[in-house]
Amino acid sequence: MRYLVSIFYLLFMYRSFGQVTALVGGTLLDGYGSTPIKNSIIIIENERIQAIGQVGTLEIPQHAEIISTEGMSILPGLWDMHVHLMINGHADYTHWDKTYPPLFESVIMPSSAHQLLMAGVTSARDLGGPLEASINVRDRINRGEIPGPTLYVSGPFIQHAPYPGTEEFRWGVNGEKDARAKVKKLADAGVDCIKLIDQDQMTEAEVFAVVDEAHKSGLTVVAHSHRPDEIRRGLKAGVDCFEHTGLSSSPEYPADIMEMIKERTAKMNLGPLYWTPTVEGLYNYEYIRDNPEKLDVDDWHLGLPDSIVQDIKQSFSHPERLPYFQLTPMRRPTLETKINQLKNAGVVLMVGTDSGIPMKFHIQSTWNELDVWVNEFGFDPMYTIKAATYWPAKMMGVDKDYGTIEEGKYADIIAVKGDVLRYIDLLQDVDMVIKHGQRVK
Repeated sequence: MRYLVSIFYLLFMYRSFGQVTALVGGTLLDGYGSTPIKNSIIIIENERIQAIGQVGTLEIPQHAEIISTEGMSILPGLWDMHVHLMINGHADYTHWDKTYPPLFESVIMPSSAHQLLMAGVTSARDLGGPLEASINVRDRINRGEIPGPTLYVSGPFIQHAPYPGTEEFRWGVNGEKDARAKVKKLADAGVDCIKLIDQDQMTEAEVFAVVDEAHKSGLTVVAHSHRPDEIRRGLKAGVDCFEHTGLSSSPEYPADIMEMIKERTAKMNLGPLYWTPTVEGLYNYEYIRDNPEKLDVDDWHLGLPDSIVQDIKQSFSHPERLPYFQLTPMRRPTLETKINQLKNAGVVLMVGTDSGIPMKFHIQSTWNELDVWVNEFGFDPMYTIKAATYWPAKMMGVDKDYGTIEEGKYADIIAVKGDVLRYIDLLQDVDMVIKHGQRVK
């Protein structure tokens, strides 16, 4: 009887206290951009953060597992606001789209998600993929069946007409009624946002219908901004977030577009205008082309069978010949000017990478984006970290649970050895990843 009482007591105590972990000693960057907390203590109970304080002022529960973070920077798990789980660095899209769709859901998308998580990305927005596969991979991650960041998926692109051979993940619209029907189908399936591209090739009525129907369903609309008319039409229709800094080699955004952007950012009742510039893939191309050692490391092989790894390698055996990047040397010098135009106009910039494009792997892309912002464009490191933590959660409407390290929120936390505010590239080798209170790295 005493034995049974002891067992019941232990079960009661476990349920009462739960799983408690204390991160002790590191420098905490909470995601708000405030002064870092030295010698921090973070108490995690089950999935959420219970308390935050400093050594000597916050008592650590006796039953807590203590993890030393001495000498480390502690920050919220990173967000990548523009990834493509269905691709992973292959340089021939036509071949990829013809060969691998049967493996998207079972192999390739789970591999991409796992790689992101190991890179310290605990939340990500997947913009463009087959509907059923996108939903299923997202939900399997949420159920804990496969490793990956918390995903927000758009499902198929919405555009004027799909490119040949891409109908599974690109949906064309024909008229306002069809535009609304396509968006409603995506909303009913459970997507988290709508991805709109080539809107300058659609009628104005179609674009307005896409945005209006999405907003009726409580979904944000994410739109390409490669061409000036994509931006003009998107702004008129009320798009919530733009992606990229443009395909053209024009030195800056046209004056009329900047006036439209400034007018939009001044309308506080509409909330911020968000933009994901995705600059690193273009900015770093010439360096990778001439210094291809990053292509030889095997971290991006994670979760991929050797046959796919070899196929990917073969596709960029001559990096200098890739058609995808031939205009990049002309576009690259414009990136810093354009991103600063947006920043100075009051746009809220967010970190996203277009990860998965040729020679860009999910386990490497995100830290490279932060590195370019800080070390090439001169952005403040704290501003950049906030663009990869606080603002994405705010934009997706989940800031009550994610984006910062504070009491009550999910414990999505990463740690690196050293001072990340001085050396942002420390993020290329994240030492610890905690997602929903569970240490996964």
